[in-house]
Amino acid sequence: MVTRRERRDVAALEARRFEAARLFGRGQSQAAVMRALEVSRQTAHRWYHAWRGGGRTSLKAAGRLGRKPRLDRRQWARLETALLRGPRRHGFATELWSLPRVAELIERLTGVRYHPGHVWYLLRGLNWSLQRPARRARERDDAAIRQWVSERWPRVKKTPSASTLGSSSRTKAASRSSPSSVGRGRPAGTRPS
Repeated sequence: MVTRRERRDVAALEARRFEAARLFGRGQSQAAVMRALEVSRQTAHRWYHAWRGGGRTSLKAAGRLGRKPRLDRRQWARLETALLRGPRRHGFATELWSLPRVAELIERLTGVRYHPGHVWYLLRGLNWSLQRPARRARERDDAAIRQWVSERWPRVKKTPSASTLGSSSRTKAASRSSPSSVGRGRPAGTRPS
């Protein structure tokens, strides 16, 4: 059985077609080629007619699978170097790469235009990951926060007294969150009359 990875291997596919041409040249039938190479009847039929019309060269691979990349290796290397330099080096106001900014940079460097939504796939190809900046208020005063946590917080926070044990269940008698349940229901050890 042919695996998915083998189906995408252009050289392996071409080798199978050349093997089919060799078998056809020896006088093998389409059914024999189908069984020997584990392909469908339609595939063996198509290969046979291609071989008969143009010989072995008609079964040669067409080339790479899928769309050709729009950027070559040199452009990819140049883009990654530019990204590592940071956004400010390229005239942006902050040190934050966004997808529209990266799309603009790609267009500046290479002349190739990408939609900002597609740029994410390109960045993943470069092994870049999503980074979110920590959000902090501009007015944040770290010294005042430390002082509040060390001085005010212990007085504000509600702490149970250590003398009585409590329960988190509202149905237990020792629960601090509900009134005492003493006196409700039958006393322990009594039978209903």
